[in-house]
Order: sequence, then structure tokens, then C-alpha cells
Amino acid sequence: MRYAHLSAGFMLTSIIGFFISTFFVWGISETWGFTFALFFGIMFVASILSMTHADFTDKEMQQELAIHEKPAYKRRKKK
Repeated sequence: MRYAHLSAGFMLTSIIGFFISTFFVWGISETWGFTFALFFGIMFVASILSMTHADFTDKEMQQELAIHEKPAYKRRKKK
């Protein structure tokens, strides 16, 4: 089975969506609150699985994770 690389924004959306659906939507409609909470909960589980099981053999994915480092093509050698 192959796992997709999901972004940090995906995880953040799932956490915020879960809290909004449980605290605000649930008070308006229990059915919709539960449905949204379930949906965002599944999104959170998917982001956790992606984080733990996805392999990072692609050079692009490794560069995306290293946001604190400058890309290799932009570095200049000191003389």
C-alpha cells in the first residue's frame, strides 16, 4: 500500500475543523456536528498515517520538509 504525503496545512485544517464542529456546529445541529467531527477526525487520522508511513525517497519531498535550509542551488561557495 502506498501512502500520500499530506501537508501540514491538511493536519491543521483537520484539527481546527474538528474543534469548530464539536463546539459550534454541534450546538446548532447534532447530526451535522457529528458528521463534520467524524469527517475531520478521519482527515486527522489520514494525516497521522501519512506522517508515519510515507517514505521520503523523493528529493522534492525532502526539500519541502527542510524549509529552514536554503536550497542547494542557491548556496554560494565561499572563496
